[in-house]
Amino acid sequence: MDSALHLQYENKAWEEGYEKVCGLDEAGRGPIAGPVVAGAFLLFPHYPSFLLEADDSKKLSEITRQRIFSLLRESDDLVWGTGIATVEEIDQINIYQASCLAMQRAVSNLQVRPDYLIVDAVCLKETNIPQCSVTRGDQTCLSIALASVVAKVMRDDIMKKLAEEYPAYGWEKNKGYPTAAHLDALEKYGPTPYHRRSFYPLKKRPFSFKPLR
Repeated sequence: MDSALHLQYENKAWEEGYEKVCGLDEAGRGPIAGPVVAGAFLLFPHYPSFLLEADDSKKLSEITRQRIFSLLRESDDLVWGTGIATVEEIDQINIYQASCLAMQRAVSNLQVRPDYLIVDAVCLKETNIPQCSVTRGDQTCLSIALASVVAKVMRDDIMKKLAEEYPAYGWEKNKGYPTAAHLDALEKYGPTPYHRRSFYPLKKRPFSFKPLR
C-alpha cells in the first residue's frame, strides 16, 4: 500500500487542525437481502503501524479482513463504530438514503465525537461535523479503508447468522447478493422478511413467502 496516497485526505485535515478524523464507508448496497451496515473509524495522527495493512475490504481476503478486525477489537486505544439500516428502511427510503442513515448512526455510536468526516462517495446532510466526500475513498483513504473492513466484517457476520435461520438461500456464502443459487432459492421458496422488496427481481413481480419449516 502507498501510505502517502492513503493518508492524503487525513493529512490535509490534520494540517487544518482537525485531530479526530473519521473515515466512513458502508457494506451491503448491492445485495437483495439483509441490512446495509456502515463502519466509522477514527484515525489520529499517531496510530499503530498495523493499520497500514488495511485496504478496500473487497480487495482483501476474508482471512485478512478478520485478522485486521481482530486486531482492532483487541486494541483499547482505537475508536470505531458501526451503524445499521434495516431492510424495511431500505425499502422505505431507498438504498442511498439508507446508506447515509447507517453512516450517521455509525458516527453517533462512536465513543468519541469526530472533528472531521471523510466519507466514501456520499455527503451526509444530517450532521454539523465538517466533512468531505471522496470518490472511491476505500481505495484512496486509510481511514475509509479501515471503516470498510469494519463494515464488511460486521455485515458478513450478520448474514451468516441469518443464514442459520434461512439456510436455503446460501447467505453464508453469497451474503445476500443475487447469485444463481440465491435466485433459484428465491424462485422456489419465495422471499423472507430479510429480502429487499424494492430490489430487482423482487420488485419486478410479487412473490409469496413459503416458510421453510
